[in-house]
Amino acid sequence: MKGKTTLADGIERIVARIGRGASYLNVLLIVIIIVDVFLRATFSLTSVWVIELEWHLFAIIFLLGIPYALQKDRHVRVDLFFERFSPRNRALVNLVGGLILLLPWSLVLLYTGWQFAAEAWTSGEGSPNPNGIPTFFPIKAIIPLAAALLFLQGLVSTLRAYAAYATGEATDQEPQNEGA
Repeated sequence: MKGKTTLADGIERIVARIGRGASYLNVLLIVIIIVDVFLRATFSLTSVWVIELEWHLFAIIFLLGIPYALQKDRHVRVDLFFERFSPRNRALVNLVGGLILLLPWSLVLLYTGWQFAAEAWTSGEGSPNPNGIPTFFPIKAIIPLAAALLFLQGLVSTLRAYAAYATGEATDQEPQNEGA
């Protein structure tokens, strides 16, 4: 069991580092948007590639933030009933949700995202707009990466939910205020 715990902790460290790293892209995105709006409003200057870059940065932040949000239990869930459940029943909900929804969905996303990225690579897909971003492969490659991270984090979370259900103890996935 020690090896599994170490592997799970390692996966969570990787997910946390990538999630926190992606969060720093918010600062870059804000700066780009402010400069873009200022130049557009003041000098009527704008460029298609800048607008596309804003979309791409947002997509990266979102995609790489999903596994981190799952890890920190900050994902969207209807807590109307969940909050009133016992720790064991919460673990059961997380276990069933992980097995039936999260893990299969992340594998589907990994498979289709990989195909999507490979198609962008082989076709040399780029922006259809004049002066747009010349290649879309890097942003599309983030999709299978995020899906793989989501699967790994989902596997760890599901295994921890199983352990919590089996022992009847609360999981250590309770939301934490850590500022990141």
